[in-house]
Amino acid sequence: MAATCGLYICSVNLEKPTIVRVNTKLVEQRVINQTCHTSSVEEWKAPYLQYPQPKTYNREQCACNPVRFVCIVTMQRSGSGWFETLLNSHMNVSSNGEIFAVAKRRENVTSILKTMDEVFNLDWFSGASKNECSAAVGFKWMLNQGLMDHHKEIVEYFERRGVSTIYLFRRNLLRRMVSVLANSYDKIAKPLNGTHKSHVHSKEEVFQNLSVAISFLLICMCLCVWIRLLYVEKSDY
Repeated sequence: MAATCGLYICSVNLEKPTIVRVNTKLVEQRVINQTCHTSSVEEWKAPYLQYPQPKTYNREQCACNPVRFVCIVTMQRSGSGWFETLLNSHMNVSSNGEIFAVAKRRENVTSILKTMDEVFNLDWFSGASKNECSAAVGFKWMLNQGLMDHHKEIVEYFERRGVSTIYLFRRNLLRRMVSVLANSYDKIAKPLNGTHKSHVHSKEEVFQNLSVAISFLLICMCLCVWIRLLYVEKSDY
């Protein structure tokens, strides 16, 4: 009888630590996979509120803070830089710029989706990255940076992950073309004096650069007319 009791006590002592470890794992599992309550959120907003789980860090107390995914679709010289600066002025909004300006990230659908996953999982680190309590995260995407080449797969991805799209369009196309020409001129002029003239910060710079761009545009138009006249003269012969 004594031997039997001794064995029973021994078995309890040996099993007890195992039970504690199992219970600890169960508790940790519940904490990690806790469900965030969205009962106070309007039904139409729910698909656009995401709760990303970054691989590189823990969101901790902000794990249940919803995050909106945003993509700014636009073209160069449409004011996207100014608009993105305005968004990033908010302490909990991160717009990470032209992430697909790098050709390697858009070489195929797989690399595009992988890059977007890093951004929307809050694992993308740039100068615009904020903190674990970010309320909105995204980037801007130029139409000529692989977007139109794989538009079907990208639309499906946006719908699946609840990404909101902002289409930024500059209504005055003439001003956009002038800005494009100024930027082309700037690529040549910048190495000479080290200043970036196509991005202005005052009204004086606007008028100064506008006059230069208009002059450049007039010269291009005159060259086109001259070439056209030469072509007509040759055809007459």
